[in-house]
Amino acid sequence: MASAAPPAGPVRDVVDYELLFDCVHCGLCLEACPTYALTRAEMDSPRGRIYLMKALAEGRLPLDSDAARHLDLCLGCRGCETACPSGVHYGRLIEGARAYVEENYQRSFMDRARRAAVNAIFPYPARLRALLAPLRIVDVLGLRPMLAALLPQSMREWLDLLPALNRASGEQSTSLPAPAADAPSVVVHHGCVAQVLANSENVASERVLAAAGYRIVRLSDTACCGALDLHSGNRERAIDFVRKNVRRLAASGADAIVSSASGCSAAIAEYGLLLRDDPELAEAAKQVAGKVRDISALLLERALPRLREMKCTVTFHDACHLAHGLGVREGPRKVLAAIPGVKMIELAESDLCCGSAGSYNLTEPEMARMLARRKADNIVATGADYVVLSNPGCEFQIAAELRRRGAKTKVVHLAEFLEMALAE
Repeated sequence: MASAAPPAGPVRDVVDYELLFDCVHCGLCLEACPTYALTRAEMDSPRGRIYLMKALAEGRLPLDSDAARHLDLCLGCRGCETACPSGVHYGRLIEGARAYVEENYQRSFMDRARRAAVNAIFPYPARLRALLAPLRIVDVLGLRPMLAALLPQSMREWLDLLPALNRASGEQSTSLPAPAADAPSVVVHHGCVAQVLANSENVASERVLAAAGYRIVRLSDTACCGALDLHSGNRERAIDFVRKNVRRLAASGADAIVSSASGCSAAIAEYGLLLRDDPELAEAAKQVAGKVRDISALLLERALPRLREMKCTVTFHDACHLAHGLGVREGPRKVLAAIPGVKMIELAESDLCCGSAGSYNLTEPEMARMLARRKADNIVATGADYVVLSNPGCEFQIAAELRRRGAKTKVVHLAEFLEMALAE
């Protein structure tokens, strides 16, 4: 009996089907994939997941627990895009596949509860502040170790990721230097989680850019950039956030847009694509996306602010969406090397994901922890005094693992390191 002919095209709306055919299955992406590096399983590689997406789209494979699992384990780091010679838009593919999974797959109760909690709280700063208010009191009283001892292992690992909440929250500085009349303007997008857990990095970005001669424009209110929802398959709400940000960022009139979270920067840089069919905001979204810059690029375009000597050894971790999403690698290294007294040491596997990946370390803690250990091993091997990076999520993930092993290397955001180096 003759076998049935393969489908001529998609029978399910899983992803942008035509994008699947950009992949020529050469396998050059495999070693750039963090999950493949750990599992050595084809279905945990970009190529394997593209096979999986195509089979789902063509109706040759059911969306069962195995299929959902392989898609869930992807970090969305986009390291495969950097390695790919064919220009596969893997980030767009995995976001589409995740949206399909969320709409069509029934997760376990505990998995649904965990993801629902993340989705209901993280994109909303007021909710996150309210949730963390008791922990702030615990930290002020120095009782976090006692609290950790009372919690189950899973909750303790979540607690480990949170920075100390008794430090200064990083209120906006009112003492920025007056810019020249013709100074280019910059708006720092404060994000959602970042403005609660790492607002000092937003403020440091503003201070350093102002010291370099930029005029700082501030938004009265900042909405989540939409990255958390895009990565978790909640596309509808992500687009709502994107529209809010386009309106606010366009109204700011800023010449450049910066975020202390590289994941947010990469998301905003995609706004033109995300709203390309929006009759009202397509053009504004395109213009906003074109203004996204990294702080290092802006600093290198002008004379660097006056920097004091800092005698220390520094290594740099390439946050995934900075390196693979925005293609920024050399700028931060050049800025750090320009600080008097700083000795730079290159980090092995500097662009391999640390396991943070938005909320991945909350929904996939086992894989995230394995990647954190691998990253920490490489950092400790450098002997550096500081590991500098450009994303708060990476900072929390790496700092937690270094604390667990009692390592002396300090984890610092690039903007805060530069703020430390500013001459008075």
